[in-house]
Amino acid sequence: MSLVRWAVTRIAPIFIVTSPVTSLFYWFGAHYDFPLLIQASVMCIVQVVLLHVALQSRAPVGAQHSLNQPFAGAKEGDSYVTRPFNFWQWRSRRPYWQFLVYYTAALAVLQLLIGQNELYIQIQGIVALGVEAVLPIPQIMQNHHSKSSKGFRLSVLVNWLIGDVFKMTYFFLSEGDVPWAFKLCGMFQATCDCYLGVQYWMYGQGTPKVDGELKEMRLA
Repeated sequence: MSLVRWAVTRIAPIFIVTSPVTSLFYWFGAHYDFPLLIQASVMCIVQVVLLHVALQSRAPVGAQHSLNQPFAGAKEGDSYVTRPFNFWQWRSRRPYWQFLVYYTAALAVLQLLIGQNELYIQIQGIVALGVEAVLPIPQIMQNHHSKSSKGFRLSVLVNWLIGDVFKMTYFFLSEGDVPWAFKLCGMFQATCDCYLGVQYWMYGQGTPKVDGELKEMRLA
């Protein structure tokens, strides 16, 4: 479990950040159905807007030990967790935009050089879609650890499950070209969302259990 937590806090953010751009470039090799390309494009735009809002609204640099301090390190116990090269924890705004520009340029170069290679196309699809599929796992781990779903809204769960139904229907019944990477990752994500529903039914919104004691959850 400690290895999984280490991967979630230090490695996973890299793939989460790059996933929207990667899924967009995946289309050039797979040429999947056009509505899915529109979805990927919209997702990229939304992620850029969210990043801009987050950078504009983050806490002042001087708040060294504030819980309201995104990008400064994830608090774990009494210490702050930092990532290699402080990835996505930079103080100034420029490194965030520079990284996205460099990553997009690198994908563009790779597309020109090996963009028609079947193995490269499959790796793109697995990375881009697989990241989205495993996003519920941290919430599942948190619920299991605290034996509670407190803080996880039922409305969010319902929306996720409804979205899974529509996605599965489209993936398997659409007459357009939907690669199996979409279908496999969609099924995995739907399974995770259903398990979140089971956890919500089992634990409810009760007081979370932390380190053997019952404590009220504090919202940062």
